[in-house]
Formats: sequence, C-alpha cells, structure tokens
Amino acid sequence: MTFTAEEIEEIRSQALEMETKGKLPQQFLNWIYERGLFKLFVPRQLDGHMTPLPEALKWFEHASWINGSFGWLITIGSGGGFFAPFVAPSVARAVFASPQAVVAGSGHPSGTAKQVKGGYTVSGRWKFCSGSTHATVFTANCIVDTGDSSATPQIRSFIFWPDQIEIIKDWKAFGLKATESHSIAVNELFVPKEMTFDISQPADVYADPVYTYPFLPFAEASFAAVSIGVSRHFLDEARLILERNKEAWESSTVNRYAAVRGKIDKMDALLARSVKQFYEVIEESWARHVNGQPLSEEESMRVSRQCKQTGSAALSCADSIFPYMGIHAVMEDTALNQIFRDLHTVCHHSLLVAFE
Repeated sequence: MTFTAEEIEEIRSQALEMETKGKLPQQFLNWIYERGLFKLFVPRQLDGHMTPLPEALKWFEHASWINGSFGWLITIGSGGGFFAPFVAPSVARAVFASPQAVVAGSGHPSGTAKQVKGGYTVSGRWKFCSGSTHATVFTANCIVDTGDSSATPQIRSFIFWPDQIEIIKDWKAFGLKATESHSIAVNELFVPKEMTFDISQPADVYADPVYTYPFLPFAEASFAAVSIGVSRHFLDEARLILERNKEAWESSTVNRYAAVRGKIDKMDALLARSVKQFYEVIEESWARHVNGQPLSEEESMRVSRQCKQTGSAALSCADSIFPYMGIHAVMEDTALNQIFRDLHTVCHHSLLVAFE
C-alpha cells in the first residue's frame, strides 16, 4: 500500500515548514508507523514485515519521490532491522517489537570501549544519526581498547537507549534538512555485554535472505533508490514549471519552451534507462541469493557499480535542467530548489560516489 494522494499532497505542502523546523510532523511519523515502514527488515516474530529487498527499494523510491527527507528517514530507519539477527532474542524483542521501534546510529567507529566485568565502558561521539529525536534505540560502533597497541583493532557495535545518550543538534546540511541527522555522544557509559554485538557474527535465530545479502550492496542499493525517487520528483516539478511558463517561453526569441521541454524529455529518458538497469541488476542478484547461490565478489561489485551509476544519472538529470528553470529556482523557498538540494545531499554520500 503506497501513500494516498491526500497524504502525498499534505507532506509536500509542509515540505518547506519541515525544513525550517528540521523535523517531520508527528502525523507523518504516524503514517510511517501505521504502514510498518521502519520495520521492513524486522523478523515477523518481532511483528516486522520481512520485506524482500527489491520490494523495499520500491518503497524507498516512492517515499523519496514524495519528499527527500521523508524517504531518507524511512530508508535509514528501516535499515536498522538488519541488526536483528546479531543480538540475543530477548534484546531483539526489546529493541524491535514496539510498533514505533526505529533505530538511529552510525557505522563509523568513532567511540572507544573498555571491557569490564559484565560488559563495557563506552565513550564517544558519532555524527549523522538520522532520525535522532524520534529514535527508540541507537547503535554505534567502537574500537575496543584491549591494552595491546600492536593488536589488530577490534570493532564492536553497541546499543544505547535514548535516555543514555546526548543529542548534539549539529545537522547543518543544505539538504535533507528535516532528517535530524544530528550527532550523539556518551561518556563513560556502562553497556552490558548482551547490549553489544559483532556484525560479522549472527546469532542465527532469525533466518531470512536479507540478513545474508552482502551489507555494502544492500546499503548502496537503498541509497540509490532514494536518489531515484528524489530525481523523479525533480523532473515532475520541472515539468510543472515548464507548463506554467509555456506561453511566455514560447514567445521568447529562441522558443525557450521547446528547448527546455526537449532537455527534460532527454533527462527523463536517461533516468528511465538507468532505473531499469538498476532494478534488473538488483533483482538478478536477489534471485541468485535467495536460490542459495552466494554472490561472488564480482557480482557484488556489479551491484555496487550500478548503484553508483544510477545515483550519478539521477544527479545529472537535475544538474542538466536546473540552469534552465529561471531565476526563481535559485530561491531556497521554492520546491524545485529544495528537491535539488536534497538530491545533492543524497548523492554526496560516499556509497554513491565512484572514486575512480
């Protein structure tokens, strides 16, 4: 079930206000809870939906087409379900069973942990924790201090409750402003051993193909789906501006209307081709995976390359058209400008950048 036309209109009508306030209204979060979109990858035993990856990507695209911040929060929030099989069942139930359960956190190991009796003492600060103020639980990675400086660093993941962390409201990006992607911090916090996990060692309690699909392609595909949705929204908005200015642009010396329409049509076709390739590659890799054929490194790299190519195509569409949209497009309080900034912020993520 997608969002209704009325809900879409309401979300978009409040897009600029969401930017100003830096967060989603509670009603929009309720719509997400009602559909279980933060629990797309949570086991059914924990009242989750255990959604196949290709289907979940369609949700991410749809939500991001509605609004960039809205789609990003659904994508990041649902991704937390990936951690369910790595913790003890009792912890998983405490973390994921609530209808409002949503995880925020960071994968960067910017904290330190010292092993003590019964657990660890943790200190650190982690940036870019999207959904920080409505999250019901946080995860963060730390380097474990073993006292042996010559040993290979050990990275472990830690689970925090909201009342254990400090939120530092430092998300000042020029796009995705309503994602509350703030930093969190803890200082000398004791974390029981059962509230920690190793992402490389699943407990094998919850069996589903999504949990054994390679994590990096999983994340890259999720972000690429967001870029597709935001880029589609940009093209839709560009067409609205085109038709609104049809009479004036047709009467200009160079028939600006026809020229801009041609550019939009060209970018629309480019995006459609890339999106088709994206879903073909994802669905092919997913089919192999669910049939018990582990993805080779080469196949994983194929998924990764396609995600980056699709993210690049999504961004190219906006960059190619934006200069032709008139002076009003540079104003931050216009829908096109907001979508443009959201798309650039999504595609700035290192997982969508080809360092070649």
